[in-house]
Amino acid sequence: MAPAAMGATAAQRLPGPDAATPPYGQVLALQISDLHAWYGESHVLHGVNLAVGTGEVVTLLGRNGAGRTTILRAIMGLTGARRGSIRVNGVEAIATPAHRIAHLGIGYCPEERGIYASLTCQENLMLPPRVALEGGMNVEEILAMFPNLRERAASPGMRLSGGEQQMLAVARILRTGARILLLDEISEGLAPVIVRKLADMVRTLRARGFTIVMVEQNFRFAAPLADRFYVLEHGQVVDTFSAAQLVSRADRLNELLGV
Repeated sequence: MAPAAMGATAAQRLPGPDAATPPYGQVLALQISDLHAWYGESHVLHGVNLAVGTGEVVTLLGRNGAGRTTILRAIMGLTGARRGSIRVNGVEAIATPAHRIAHLGIGYCPEERGIYASLTCQENLMLPPRVALEGGMNVEEILAMFPNLRERAASPGMRLSGGEQQMLAVARILRTGARILLLDEISEGLAPVIVRKLADMVRTLRARGFTIVMVEQNFRFAAPLADRFYVLEHGQVVDTFSAAQLVSRADRLNELLGV
């Protein structure tokens, strides 16, 4: 994990340590406090609190409808009304317009992927503008990580397989320079060989100091990758686990996540 930066203020650090917070002294990439969010008149998030340290991988767990995706959308300003606090690298973003939030260094990979069917793989990759001059990955680094995309560069988005579309959706945000990645169900519906490649990608990005927040239904995919886990029910965080606690808390997890 990335060491604490010398210039970080006390407000950007947590007093920790416990399962609900990053390690003691670690600089926060993302801090959410008392977050409420609505879709129209539907009140979906009810006072969510969570924190993600720079260089951490954190997974949001919960049953369908628990509010996990809504947290990612609320961070990006893609819900209706929001209330509370969302601090990105110490900067308050709760009132920031959606079109400006990416410029805080956040990349969002939605569950539906958002690949443009009529554009080629290469055109999709190059479409989003850069949001940071430093810290991102260049095209050659990205294609080395996802060699399938090099082979399919001229193929229309509609002709890519589900796994290739998912690789492209992640690759696209890596090129922007974002260092905080919000990944929504990236393993869903994919062949095991592709899921393994995506797991390798998460490990590589973590080693390079990227901060990752994942929403995952596939616990077998998420378990060996994440540093910590937040479990949601009915729009609230109901429990947290560190990676080291997973075995001892298996019964509790089954209770919270079982159908």
